[in-house]
Amino acid sequence: MDSTSLEPSLYTVKAVFILDNDGNRLLSKYYDPELYPSMKEQKNFERNVFNKTHKADNEIAFLEGMTIVYKSSIDLFFYVVGSAQENELMLMSVLNCMFESLTHILRKNVERRCLLDNMEGVFLVVDEIIDGGVILESDPLQVLQKVNYRLMSEPAYGFVLLDYITGNLEAQTDRSQLL
Repeated sequence: MDSTSLEPSLYTVKAVFILDNDGNRLLSKYYDPELYPSMKEQKNFERNVFNKTHKADNEIAFLEGMTIVYKSSIDLFFYVVGSAQENELMLMSVLNCMFESLTHILRKNVERRCLLDNMEGVFLVVDEIIDGGVILESDPLQVLQKVNYRLMSEPAYGFVLLDYITGNLEAQTDRSQLL
């Protein structure tokens, strides 16, 4: 290894993926074209990561020269992958931002069916946090503000009206912070 490979880089995230509780891919984005260039290699890596992490009670794993931070929720597993030299706290901030943003967008229903029903929003969240492996944002409120105008549709306004009629002030406040 030459000394340049150990220097800090803006390209901190190598991959992001979300798997279901059987290890099946629901979303994946690989930012380093040299890292697992084929779909088969990516799925093998994901299977190895899932097998190592799905029963573990940790938040971090080291596998195949990669640093992997992860979190699970109901029937989903969220992964952020960086190089072996990568700062785990930076990767964890990306993971937490992604998870908190998705929790809000999915109205706290962070589970497989709801995620699949809202894939457009899920991709928008991931794209606002990471661009080509570069971390753009780690604050969920900023991410939600950036994607909100793209996600606001007529059904969402229906929820606002329903919240107003039923007096659900907490939901009104949550949404007004996003506007």
